[in-house]
Amino acid sequence: MKFSKKLAMAAVATLALVSTAACSNGGSNSSSSSEKIPSKINKKTTVVFWNAMPGVQGSTLKQLTNEFEKKNPKITIKLENQGAYNDLQAKINSTLQSPNNLPTITQAYPGWLWNAAQNKMLVNLTPYINNKNVGWGSAKASGIRTELLDGAKIKGTQYGIPFNKSIETLTYNADMFKKYGIKKVPTTMEELKQVSETIYKKSNHKVVGAGFDSLSNYYTLGMKDEGVNFSDKINFNGSTSKKVINYYADGVKKGYFRMAGSDHYLSGPFANEKVAMFIGTSAGEGFVKQGVGNKFTYDVAPRPGKYTLQQGTDIYMFNHASADQKAAAFKYIKFLTSKSSQLKWANATGYIPVNDGVVTSSAYKNGKNTKLPAKLEDSMKNLYSVPVSKNSNAAFQQLNSIMQNILAAAQKGQNINSQIDNGKQKFDAAWKQ
Repeated sequence: MKFSKKLAMAAVATLALVSTAACSNGGSNSSSSSEKIPSKINKKTTVVFWNAMPGVQGSTLKQLTNEFEKKNPKITIKLENQGAYNDLQAKINSTLQSPNNLPTITQAYPGWLWNAAQNKMLVNLTPYINNKNVGWGSAKASGIRTELLDGAKIKGTQYGIPFNKSIETLTYNADMFKKYGIKKVPTTMEELKQVSETIYKKSNHKVVGAGFDSLSNYYTLGMKDEGVNFSDKINFNGSTSKKVINYYADGVKKGYFRMAGSDHYLSGPFANEKVAMFIGTSAGEGFVKQGVGNKFTYDVAPRPGKYTLQQGTDIYMFNHASADQKAAAFKYIKFLTSKSSQLKWANATGYIPVNDGVVTSSAYKNGKNTKLPAKLEDSMKNLYSVPVSKNSNAAFQQLNSIMQNILAAAQKGQNINSQIDNGKQKFDAAWKQ
């Protein structure tokens, strides 16, 4: 199997989104007050965990789970893999009609669970976080980065705990930089354009300068760098939006930028020395390393621009579970996000540690398997999460095909204004569906 296709199976899916108010103290929400949370698990309790972790991710999750069960003999964690992310999302959506058939906990993007939150089917995890028996006593004591915790909120309520996370980074061919006299790795979008043009020109148009794996991420962060948050207030054919779109479209038209193409990831063309650098998920570095082999020296750097997008899923808990199951599940979540677990998880899978203590630790920074650990702290200075609101997930996902159509027209040398106008109609419709 081509490594780029392996990446398509294992790399983090692009970001999704959404939100609701905290559940009341009565009714089905047994987690609404800390005194209702069992301090100990005294009887055998099974926690069902739906996930979408393939390959080494799945095997590492199993190893960590076995370790947890040895430390907590009363608790059994039943790992149920649902396939790819879209399969997991479909399974959750279909099962929401029969809440008692839902798992105890699941991996998910917050956008998948907007309706579940609205219908009070999720557990507000703040009381668990603040409980010193099953949680940490406070969010600060968890060691989990605040921006990642905020990204797992739905309408201000902490329904999720960050788990398998990644960010966007710049991967570049260090040997090619030397060959073409590039002395500085781009840190701004203007520098990215300049370096890309230089490499394209000096290679006699044989090497494309750069490209972006996720067009949804590109547009969202482009707008954020212009001071515009992702929302239904965006005017897709307005001047700021056109500025962001034209930056990429002009590069595609002139040849120094490119799209990922049918493989969905630029790591393949990068390994084949057809593109000098690309912006993609940090979780894919292991596949980049495999593809590059000994052909040349690659390196990673923070994504050009001020912001980078935090991606990947969180763990959410469903309200139908018993009090013991909820407490046991949170103890498990606490274990998965601990420093020791996150160090093992990050080293084995390539995901970034959600625990800040790992990010800054020498044990992680000095890792030799990949280049990211030494650069991660600088790469996470300004994290952005797509704001969660009704239909924001649909609108975000729609951006990919909209941008593909625009850039395809640019590649053919066509005027892209009509494609931008068509894109506005699709973008607005996604928000209103």
